[in-house]
Amino acid sequence: MPEARKTGILFSKLYSFACFLCNFEDSHAQIGQRGYSRLVYCNDPDNPVQVQLKYRGNYVSTTKYTVANFIPKALFEQFRRVANIYFLVVACVSFSPLAPYSAPSVLIPLLVVIGATMAKEGVEDWRRRTQDIEANNRKVKVYRNYRFDEIKWKELRVGDLVKVCKNEYFPADVVLLSSSYEDGICYVETMNLDGETNLKLKHALEVTSHLCDGESFRQFRAVIKCEDPNENLYTFVGALRYDGKEYPLSIKQMLLRDSKLKNTEFIYGVVVFTGHDTKVMRNATDPPSKRSKIEKRMDKIIYILFSTLILTAFVGSVFFGIETRKDISDGKYRRWYLRPDDAPVFYDPRRAPLAGFLHFLTALMLYGYLIPISLYVSIEIVKVLQSIFINQDQDMYDEETDRPAHARTSNLNEELGQVYTILSDKTGTLTCNSMEFVKGSIAGTVYGRVMTEVERTLMTKMREAGDVSIDQQGPDGDSDDSRKSIRGFNFRDERIMNGQWVNEPNADIIQKFFRVLAICHTAVPVENKETGEISYEAESPDEAAFIIAAREVGFEFYGRTQKRILLRELDYETGKKVDRSYFFYSYSQTVSLANSSLSEIKLLELVPREYELLQVLEFSSSRKRMSVIVRNMENQLLLLCKGADSVMFERLSKDGWLFEAETKDHIKKFAEAGLRTMVIAFRELGEEEYKSWEDEFEKAKTSVTADREMLVDEIADKIEKDLFLLGAAAVEDKLQQGVPECIEKLARAGIKIWVLTGDKMETAVNIGYACSLLRQEMKQIVITLDSPDIGALEKQGDKEAIAKASLESIRKQIREGISQIKSAKESTTELGPQKSAIEFGLIIDGKSLDVSLKKNMEKSLFELASNCSSVICCRSSPKQKALVTRLVKNETGKTTLSVGDGANDVGMLQEADIGVGISGVEGRQAVMASDYSIAQFRFLERLLLVHGHWCYRRIAMMICYFFYKNITFGMTLLWFEAHASFSGQPAYNDWYMAFYNVFFTSLPVIALGVFDQDVSARLCLQYPLLYSEGIENILFSWPRILGWMSNGVISSIIIFFVTTKSMIPQAFRKDGQVVDYGILGATMCTCVVWAVNCQMALSINYFTWVQHLVIWGSIGLWYIFLVIYGFLPPTLSTTAHQVLGEACAPSVLYWLVTLLVVISALLPYFFYRAFQTRFRPMYHDIIQMKRLEESEIGNSAELPRKVKDKLRHLTERLMHREL
Repeated sequence: MPEARKTGILFSKLYSFACFLCNFEDSHAQIGQRGYSRLVYCNDPDNPVQVQLKYRGNYVSTTKYTVANFIPKALFEQFRRVANIYFLVVACVSFSPLAPYSAPSVLIPLLVVIGATMAKEGVEDWRRRTQDIEANNRKVKVYRNYRFDEIKWKELRVGDLVKVCKNEYFPADVVLLSSSYEDGICYVETMNLDGETNLKLKHALEVTSHLCDGESFRQFRAVIKCEDPNENLYTFVGALRYDGKEYPLSIKQMLLRDSKLKNTEFIYGVVVFTGHDTKVMRNATDPPSKRSKIEKRMDKIIYILFSTLILTAFVGSVFFGIETRKDISDGKYRRWYLRPDDAPVFYDPRRAPLAGFLHFLTALMLYGYLIPISLYVSIEIVKVLQSIFINQDQDMYDEETDRPAHARTSNLNEELGQVYTILSDKTGTLTCNSMEFVKGSIAGTVYGRVMTEVERTLMTKMREAGDVSIDQQGPDGDSDDSRKSIRGFNFRDERIMNGQWVNEPNADIIQKFFRVLAICHTAVPVENKETGEISYEAESPDEAAFIIAAREVGFEFYGRTQKRILLRELDYETGKKVDRSYFFYSYSQTVSLANSSLSEIKLLELVPREYELLQVLEFSSSRKRMSVIVRNMENQLLLLCKGADSVMFERLSKDGWLFEAETKDHIKKFAEAGLRTMVIAFRELGEEEYKSWEDEFEKAKTSVTADREMLVDEIADKIEKDLFLLGAAAVEDKLQQGVPECIEKLARAGIKIWVLTGDKMETAVNIGYACSLLRQEMKQIVITLDSPDIGALEKQGDKEAIAKASLESIRKQIREGISQIKSAKESTTELGPQKSAIEFGLIIDGKSLDVSLKKNMEKSLFELASNCSSVICCRSSPKQKALVTRLVKNETGKTTLSVGDGANDVGMLQEADIGVGISGVEGRQAVMASDYSIAQFRFLERLLLVHGHWCYRRIAMMICYFFYKNITFGMTLLWFEAHASFSGQPAYNDWYMAFYNVFFTSLPVIALGVFDQDVSARLCLQYPLLYSEGIENILFSWPRILGWMSNGVISSIIIFFVTTKSMIPQAFRKDGQVVDYGILGATMCTCVVWAVNCQMALSINYFTWVQHLVIWGSIGLWYIFLVIYGFLPPTLSTTAHQVLGEACAPSVLYWLVTLLVVISALLPYFFYRAFQTRFRPMYHDIIQMKRLEESEIGNSAELPRKVKDKLRHLTERLMHREL
């Protein structure tokens, strides 16, 4: 049964620009040549010719691995790490006699570490596969066996005929054949592709637009010849051969995968590109590989340890060679008990250099415990657990959208705690991207009493500054709370609402103003059959807001046909009562009408009116305006126009600029209030003038010349002139909840914030004030090319002169800005520390930015911007956003974070060190390209100040502690080997060394990385200054890293020498036996396990039961291991056989030495922390001291003077911090 089509409206006959008939152009001549050789047999996917071409299927995979390549590829990824390669070589060499320990003791830990990391990679890739499965299994209707049946997306083939319904995504790249509209047009939402919320108009070829049901497709056969798969989203070259004729195809017939059908009930199309051949998949690049700065520094530390390992092995080998050579001197044996006369090659005094070299290889394996084998896998585990905590944080869950925060990668958690610069989009990121009509300037009078968020913020700032004139402001109009909240309409003014506008002096102009809003658009009204309410399917949120505003004032757009626009207008010339279904009620207010008494209360009549629609000159980014030509019921020809002020004022007639000065002033004030404006104008046309223009216009539209679009635009420009100005309409894109507070707190944390927006300068600046990015006390440095000199050159059209003048102007403005900042700093220095530093805000427009980003200017621009507290870049393109992000990242060398919500922000998100996507109304493209996603900008505060600070601190401490515990353990091997004449003999049993990193010390460090908190989340938010520890990288600086390494060396010295000096000279057993090799190794290893775990207990700030369990449990596990391992046969347990039960445990000396050594090893760190906390406290120390002080003497108590001075000093240091 054929589906109902909208036969009343042929939009292709209305649109002047979007529905040009496609002509063969030069590019079509390339069809059949290389790059343009694709053949598609429509409705015949099994055609033998097409089958031989072997086109790709529609299955899409974004996974990194497959079942076949997982093991080899994952192994390759693991052994890209130098440490893993080292341990693999050691494991292989451990099967030779050179190894100081058994092969399994090295191989098993390596397999555990590599296996765990590969398992994590597999789980993450399986999640990506799950998403792919979900996408590939979506359903689409395909014409097969003479009917449309549902199949999965992945089963779709090139040549299939598909039917896509309203609000569904296109499953592949499809050529439009027909739609629910009779003339084959449809509307497409492309925000997933380009971030634009405006709907795009597509139209089918006239020859196929009649195809509308299964019967009409039964005999349909055609061949499409087109370009090969490519990544260009904005062009398509092809030709359709049908019924013996060939018709050109362009991008206007192409519906791209992942775009959505809107405002159209259904479309029919033929699949041209599938799967990875689609344009969106061709544009899908692998996200850049991002590594945190801590991880990069960790690699350098690994190299340092490798160098230390090699140096130590070399020095030991030299000493070993010298000592071995001395074993035979003049035929005498020095160490006769070693039997140098019958020694193998490893200890042969006659071949001492070779023995030394072989010892070098042995030492490389022996000292390998300096390199933490489990470091990488432990960090991976910790980061995954940290990401889970981020995902489950209820304080970052948005109830309205039902969206939590989501860490899409775990590799950058610690980077969240080191962000130096945030680069943010504005629309949809700082604002809601939901337009509301709030104000209007009509006939030189401002209407609309609702205060915008920008105005509220400015008023608050002025009140704080003590401006008493603020109290004289009028009411904001919000007192009428009885009105139902209407989406898109937030206008309050008793002079306009409820029909009161009829009493205004310029009621006729007000009427024309709202008529333009109600008529000049391409929206389609949709009536809810159940409630009778009318909603509008518009091409943009702005357009919908204007139509709703007109309806609420009394000009209701309720229907349209091919040639008619239907309104219900408020008739203020009659006093008749009306049908209740159409009345416009004025509540209890008295309406003064013509010929009516003031006390008479009337129902105002909504009179149906029809307007004959003659032409639609639709909006485009180049035209920046839209016009319609209509004939009213009085037979008047009217051109109604709305557009940007930059193109509208120049089109006014000599008699049409009566209110120009007032309107321009109001537009400026609207922009200062953070509003977007649209100038409204009209003109009455003469019959002869219109007839002459129409003939010329139709001739241009049907021409076949290459410059047809330019010709049509020029002719349209001829009639869009001599306009009469009615006023300007203003809509507000509201700030998201909590944005000002969030930005203010991030600024207090020392984070520089840049806003990159496409809005005009006035709007962007005042949004900056509203969200606390700019403050009243700030001095503004404005860089712009909007000057009379540049304007005069632009009118002359001399591009070289414009470029030269622009470059000189920008260079001069940047120099002046830098000079202004230097002068301010010098004056502050002269006045002393009591004088607070002057803050600067930089505002730069898109043209200036384009000039400034050239190679010879970008460093100067960055020098200026880096000395400003806030930076706003206006009129920025997506490319400029990415270039600015790259500039900041490269020049600062510090962590940059970009945040955005649209596809136009993807470049910026991928260029930054961290990309944060806002899951807003502009689709999911930004989220899919991001590293972290949040539902609202305000959640960035908690993501950085709480989770970022915690993750940075945890990872930094974890890595430092890892190196500490491995150096402590590894250096005891060195001291013991030196004690044993560098013989290559390890101090410990093989399995002591194998399990040290895996079982005895790994869990406490993982618990540290997951649970430790220096301060609570509340205090992190209360004291944003704490975040600067990460910006300055205090916790992972080279002095701190080397300090922990030195602590490891000191601990190893204490453990080895105190243990050996205490035990070796003494009788250990009751029978007088002294300490043997097995007992000494067990005792020393016991001291190491106790010392490093107790060191962890000293370092932890926030104890939970988990920390207690893993720290004391790891120590207990050591003793359990000794017991179990000691019970194994001597052939397996070797030196550890019954070492605890029979030897160590019964000896008091063993326990006393353990206690003495552990206390001695912990004292250096204890004394250092005591000194540091008292005399050189870090930021978190100061906050902990304040918390302790408050708990002791009450919340009203003040901080000690020294602490207050320190806090003030740190604040001033942060304010004056330079790059």
